[in-house]
Amino acid sequence: MSTNPFRGVDTRKWFDRMLPQTLQVATWLLYINGAFAILDYVDRSDIYGVWRWYGGLGGVLSPAACLSYVAAGFLMANGRRLGWHLGIAASLSPLVLRLLLKVQHEPGLPVSWVITQRNLISFLFEAALVALLLHPMSKNHATRWFR
Repeated sequence: MSTNPFRGVDTRKWFDRMLPQTLQVATWLLYINGAFAILDYVDRSDIYGVWRWYGGLGGVLSPAACLSYVAAGFLMANGRRLGWHLGIAASLSPLVLRLLLKVQHEPGLPVSWVITQRNLISFLFEAALVALLLHPMSKNHATRWFR
């Protein structure tokens, strides 16, 4: 018997006011980052769009990461532990994709670019999302209450 993570999911529920504050803010940041990631992918800008040029493994991971932001927010709003795990993966995806770009195509890129991509505001939002999802209050709620 397999367990379907989407069984019993309310397709009209995109936000849960009963989540702790850290997960509420993380849910909104997942949606916002997801929207901007999809726009970057379509516009071929930022790290998601760069991988559209190169293709390969990053070309597959890039659109998956863009969509995982929105899926993670939706699943967290519906009380699914998979959403929390997917949110952590999505929030780390820009760093992973930049590191993959440095290793595979651009070995001369400085490490500071891999971490921030010379855009401090975007880096702060990425770091805030990781911190919110890995905060002890979020972790406690996700392991105790999410299905």
